[in-house]
This record gives sequence, C-alpha cells and structure tokens, in this order.
Amino acid sequence: MMEGKRQKQVAGLLYEEFNEIFQRLGLGMMDGGMVSISSVKVTPDLLEARIYLSFFQIKDVEAALKKIEDRQWEIKKALTERVKHQLRRIPELKFFADDTLEHVFKMEALFKKIKEEDEKKESGE
Repeated sequence: MMEGKRQKQVAGLLYEEFNEIFQRLGLGMMDGGMVSISSVKVTPDLLEARIYLSFFQIKDVEAALKKIEDRQWEIKKALTERVKHQLRRIPELKFFADDTLEHVFKMEALFKKIKEEDEKKESGE
C-alpha cells in the first residue's frame, strides 16, 4: 500500500526532529558505537510512528535498543515540545533495529571473497 502525502510529510518532520532529539539527549553515541535514525514510517491514521535505528559498531544491539526504549518517555516529551503546533496528536513511538547496514557489510564481504576466488582460479590456470 502506498504512503499518503500527509504520512510522508509527518514521517519527514519526525525524522528531522528525532535526529535533533537524539543528538541533544546524547543517544547518538552509545556503548562505543553510533546510533542513527535510518527511517521513520507513520501509519495511515498517523497514530503510530515506527522509528528504524541503525547501529554501527555496537556489540549488543538488543541492549542498546532497550536503553532507547527505556528513555522513550523522555524522547516523546522532547518531541511533543518541538511539534505540538504542527501535529494534533503525538504518535505512539515504536523503535526497531534496522539491520540494512549489517547486510551491506555481509554482501561486500561475499563479493570480496568471490573476487579473490576468481583471481586465484585465473592465476592457477
């Protein structure tokens, strides 16, 4: 199902605000790694926002996600202050780990391995 214009607008607004909030609350750097917001999706009724987080060089992603969820009230409070004049209702926040970056690194490693094997075959023949 396609996203509506208003959904995209709200998601874009939330994306920008969450980036600012994460920076201000010190959630961007965690456990020696980095947390960034990869995307924000909003349900058609605009009552739920799904925030997808990318974790870079963080060993325990589940623990980092739990820390963010534990501070959800603080994040929502900051969000409310920033967008109270733009949104009638503040959506419920749901955080998810986005493992796209992990898949990219795995794919790069596979391509590198294939290339090395091809080079070995060419030099061995």
